[in-house]
Amino acid sequence: MRDPRLEHYSRILIDTCIAVQPGWQVVVSAPPLARPLVEELSSQLGARGAYALRRQNLTGSLHWVLEAPEELLKTPPPIEVNTLETADALISISAPENTREASAVPPERIGLVQSGFRPHLQRVYTNEMPWVGCNYPTPALAQDAGMSLRDYEDFLFGACLLDWEAERERMSRYAERFTAAEEVRIVGAETDLTLSLAGREAKVDAGGANLPGGEFYFSPVEDSAEGTISFVEFPAPYAGREVSGIRLRFENGRAVDVSAKSQEEFLLEILDRDEGARRVGELGIGCNPGITRFMKDTLFDEKIDGTVHVALGNGLPEVGGTNHSEIHWDIVKDLRPGGQILLDGEVVQEDGVWRI
Repeated sequence: MRDPRLEHYSRILIDTCIAVQPGWQVVVSAPPLARPLVEELSSQLGARGAYALRRQNLTGSLHWVLEAPEELLKTPPPIEVNTLETADALISISAPENTREASAVPPERIGLVQSGFRPHLQRVYTNEMPWVGCNYPTPALAQDAGMSLRDYEDFLFGACLLDWEAERERMSRYAERFTAAEEVRIVGAETDLTLSLAGREAKVDAGGANLPGGEFYFSPVEDSAEGTISFVEFPAPYAGREVSGIRLRFENGRAVDVSAKSQEEFLLEILDRDEGARRVGELGIGCNPGITRFMKDTLFDEKIDGTVHVALGNGLPEVGGTNHSEIHWDIVKDLRPGGQILLDGEVVQEDGVWRI
């Protein structure tokens, strides 16, 4: 029996996140386990007079990535390039059977695929093409979160099926204070990091490019990061790996000292991939009231109320970011136990609680 919440979930994805219009060609990218959500989305897209272009995402192509010659990996298939350059919107669904499946693929091979597709994803990076990423509940995601599948479903829908207009209004009050500031300082366990926000404007995610939403974010001035940040509270998943105890020291915007408690060699390999990988592409502030615990899933974890996340790598052009990199790795820092956020020297959040 199909979960009745899928109808509401699909409405938010279609109407709130991408604001679909009649005649649009909407790519629905998903693995096989997401079939119930894909079918509901297809029905609703059809009812709105839009096309549903169903595609299998990269997870289903890992065997090809392992075997294809490198020259082919660097060259996206023309039919997919045409889709990315002409489609009107994208809905990308994660529904893994195994969240560590990608760990079998050497990072450099995934990097070749990413670098090949990058020029053709410019419409996504700039939000010229509306898009949204989301999850469909699977046993693998529930297991990573330490939950039963039923509890995970309740958690997912509880974080996603919110009044997003009310959430936008609430988060916008905080975001306006950040936009008006010149400098933000993050203080916490083994952390004292400053970033310049001068001339940069915050964007509020209240059901936009991600679902769940529940954050506002910047691309800080590219050469401004100074100080240290230690991600000692939570591990950082990336490309099927899990890196714990990441510690970074920044000078003139670049991470000059990098270490990790586990998977340090993998971390260094990723951050040495290109010149922009060691710079901060994004600073995000988590605000979702329905997300209070770590899930080992960045889509949720970066929105934990009372956290911040620093993304290493590619900046966000829609908020003025100019850093270029193949990677964009969101790493979450918990500020609820004794942390602070300061704007131009004024404490605006302490222990994860807003003071403005």
